[in-house]
Amino acid sequence: MRVTRVHVAMPLATGMEIELPEGPAGHLLRVLRLKPGDRFVLFNGDGRDFEASMLPAGKRSVRAQVGAALEVDRESPLRIILLQGIARGEKMDLVLQKATELGVAEVLPLFSERSEVRLDAARAEKRLAHWRSVVASACEQSWRARVPEVAPPRTLAGTLASLAPGGSRLLLDPEAESSIAASPIAPGEPVLLAIGPEGGWSPRDREQLQAAGFAGARLGPRILRTETAGLAAIAVLQASFGDLR
Repeated sequence: MRVTRVHVAMPLATGMEIELPEGPAGHLLRVLRLKPGDRFVLFNGDGRDFEASMLPAGKRSVRAQVGAALEVDRESPLRIILLQGIARGEKMDLVLQKATELGVAEVLPLFSERSEVRLDAARAEKRLAHWRSVVASACEQSWRARVPEVAPPRTLAGTLASLAPGGSRLLLDPEAESSIAASPIAPGEPVLLAIGPEGGWSPRDREQLQAAGFAGARLGPRILRTETAGLAAIAVLQASFGDLR
């Protein structure tokens, strides 16, 4: 029988009684139609799953008894940080959802010269909250107990300036000489993977990336859309160096 997993952004400990936030509560009540006594799993991204059972509560609220904790290790040994040119609407949602399922550790959404999406401060804040909810939902489905971080959107220059030193840095480029599967990935180092927006990287974008240490890597002979390219590259990296081998 399928077990329902629910992400909550709150501390969890065995023996607690908690009231779930409105979103998860509504899903359990109105979508899954759980009743008092029904069991499910709670997690908050700290690497553990907690057994839980529903307690009697109001028509629109859910109280839960938090049970035993279980350490969960479904994280890839290959830490992939995705620098993703922001795509429109559902395309960005797709990238975030599937990248999470494939084991990406962190996503850095960015604006570049050819980005087709522009967000003011208020819209950027709303989009970030939405993107983080997409990633949390993908963790519920894929049984990950650690939620990948989604950084606030920045310019390409701002993103590059924020990077910690080191790591294997790859720029997906159909004209690169070496394939992504043959990339020199340093053991134990994170892999930073840069994927352009729908309009692709401009010459100036490429100059900035190369100056920051990103080397071109090819992914076959075809030109892929932004929502396909990153996911295909992550799958190849995980199959070659991560936990899909």
